[in-house]
Amino acid sequence: MNFWTAASIGMLAALIPCGWLALTGTVEKRLVGMETAGVVCTLELMLLVMAFNRPPMMDLPLTLALLSFGAGMLFANMLARHL
Repeated sequence: MNFWTAASIGMLAALIPCGWLALTGTVEKRLVGMETAGVVCTLELMLLVMAFNRPPMMDLPLTLALLSFGAGMLFANMLARHL
């Protein structure tokens, strides 16, 4: 196990509060939980790419970063009356 693998295992713990917010919070807190989970998942995938030494696979986390931002904006737009 190298440093990148240990860091990716530690980063998984950051998804627990994001999931808790996304499941049990108000609409504003759910939006924050979803956006934060997108960032954490992107960082997790980047750490795993570095852990397994596969630099060409870095396209996946970069695509996830763009799509999670767009999904958050769409979510906020659909629930604008509640925000």
